[in-house]
Amino acid sequence: MTNTRTRIPQDLDRNLALDLVRVTEAAAMAAGRWVGRGDKEGGDGAAVDAMRKLINSIQMRGVVVIGEGEKDNAPMLFNGEQVGDGTGPEVDVAVDPVDGTTLMSKGMPNALAVLAVSERGAMFDPSAVFYMEKLAVGPAYADVVDINAGVADNLRRIAKVKGTDVSEVTVCVLDRSRHADLVAQIRRTGAGIRFISDGDIAGSIAAARGESDVDVLMGIGGTPEGIISACALKCMGGAMQAKLWPRDAEEREKALAAGHDLDRVLGTDDLVTGDNCFFVATGVTSGDLLRGVRYRAGGAYTQSIVMRSKSGTIRVIDSYHRLEKLALYSAVDFDGRPLAEHE
Repeated sequence: MTNTRTRIPQDLDRNLALDLVRVTEAAAMAAGRWVGRGDKEGGDGAAVDAMRKLINSIQMRGVVVIGEGEKDNAPMLFNGEQVGDGTGPEVDVAVDPVDGTTLMSKGMPNALAVLAVSERGAMFDPSAVFYMEKLAVGPAYADVVDINAGVADNLRRIAKVKGTDVSEVTVCVLDRSRHADLVAQIRRTGAGIRFISDGDIAGSIAAARGESDVDVLMGIGGTPEGIISACALKCMGGAMQAKLWPRDAEEREKALAAGHDLDRVLGTDDLVTGDNCFFVATGVTSGDLLRGVRYRAGGAYTQSIVMRSKSGTIRVIDSYHRLEKLALYSAVDFDGRPLAEHE
């Protein structure tokens, strides 16, 4: 008897992962030409252009629901833009062509090209609220933390599970003036702090990795990065807790008008529902998570991480790209580079 079963369009194919990593590789290689040049917008624009060209070749009917552009006044794959080739599953797409544009422009560690995909309607819509208070941990602490419990209590809970004193707990915090009180609270407990200047997607992942020396990420950061991080944490078995954090009265009114409860704690499953999402990142600059793009005569090396929540599989992919070969058919100018001022 002939098997007449058909594929369900919403059932994301595992092979999608390799297509997605090609997109972040393209963005990373485009941004890699701008590392250390002091031009955030130039590097971000190059990454966006590369990502847009590659993502539209993927068999999916995607809608960009999470982007960076409006918050940073940066070029972007805009919210609501349809991506993919118009066939295949209907999906939500979250993009951050360069998470850590300042890191890229200064040649500092941990800049990433990032992409997350989930089934359509799975990603939380933050409306016009661009920041959120976050708490991110790995699987060991996922069931013991509570963002409403306070800093000291959460650090004690983590220390208890870890089997150590609080002084052996390390907290990842964005180095911002708004975190002065948070930093003071952490230090009163005796816990250590690892400051990051940008790129809290990498910070959230660091908190969830068993081999990392970071135990938890705390503080206020971008809402888009929080939702993208939730995709990664879902794949890793970690947890994200968050509360929307309007910057001013106008943003607060917009949030309330959109129906948001600003006291609500958003868990990982609120930020991305279901259990079928992908998270993909490629290093732009080398850091704790991934090695950055390394150019050699005629080619480039990249390192990427690919995660899928349905299987819990995490892959690290090392790739070598022969630029002369890519130039024959690729829509992206991987050999393009910014002109020196005298050219």
